[in-house]
Amino acid sequence: MLLTRAKILLLLCGLLLVSASRGLLAENAQCLDCHTASADVAVHAVFNTPHGSLAGGGQASCIACHGGSEEHRDNPTGIAPTVSFGPHQADDRNARNNSCLACHEKGPQMLWTGSEHQQQELSCDSCHDIHQQRDPTQTTSESVELCLGCHPRTRAEAKLPSHHPILEGKTGCTDCHNPHGSMAEAELQALSINDNCYGCHQEKRGPFLWEHAPVTEDCSLCHRAHGSVNPRLLKARGSALCQQCHAVAFHPSLPYGAEGLPGAVPNQNLLGKNCLNCHSQVHGSNHPSGARLTR
Repeated sequence: MLLTRAKILLLLCGLLLVSASRGLLAENAQCLDCHTASADVAVHAVFNTPHGSLAGGGQASCIACHGGSEEHRDNPTGIAPTVSFGPHQADDRNARNNSCLACHEKGPQMLWTGSEHQQQELSCDSCHDIHQQRDPTQTTSESVELCLGCHPRTRAEAKLPSHHPILEGKTGCTDCHNPHGSMAEAELQALSINDNCYGCHQEKRGPFLWEHAPVTEDCSLCHRAHGSVNPRLLKARGSALCQQCHAVAFHPSLPYGAEGLPGAVPNQNLLGKNCLNCHSQVHGSNHPSGARLTR
């Protein structure tokens, strides 16, 4: 009888020790105890990036972005981390954004609040994945595909005969736009459309002795930025575009309309020529005889 009682006492003591041991392990559990390299390679790829050295590296880096996550530590399969970017993430996108903005609050990200993407209820992880060794937003071709996934009209325009080399990977969306917010329209990098264009087309900036008013006012008055069926990204072919402002002016004192097509009285300036053939310096001229932008 005494032996049986002793065995029972020993068994109870053993159970208490195991229970205490498990509680101690749970209390001191580390993120990488469960998220091992063999179990989840994608998680460990972050340690090959600058984010992997946050707060000293290791578990401290995990906590820097995901929060303390005490409940997740005690119940990893049933409760997500405090700030989760994975498939079990909470609906609180502000918590996810704030986790990123705690470090990325300056530079290109400083105007995120109130930006177009923020108002469309996107979050940082809608575009970024820091657990990849190479974030897709850091390469031109992959970032373009990421943008065009939500902007199908721009994708269609980029396939028109005249276009910026966006799909070819030579020009990126972020060369002109700041997806994190801007003080200009269309989230442009510069404060105006013209300043944005001058970033690549410095020769069009001027000042010129003879200036063309639309050029200094707004490049998009004549050009479509993403693509056009007309040469040089023009909104209309030469004569038709020019006569939107220069109607029935100077030679031949006739509008270049349908009446100049075959079947009526063919107009050679409409059929075989273009205003730009003579007025080639349409963006401006410094030639003493370039008042008509011909030189």
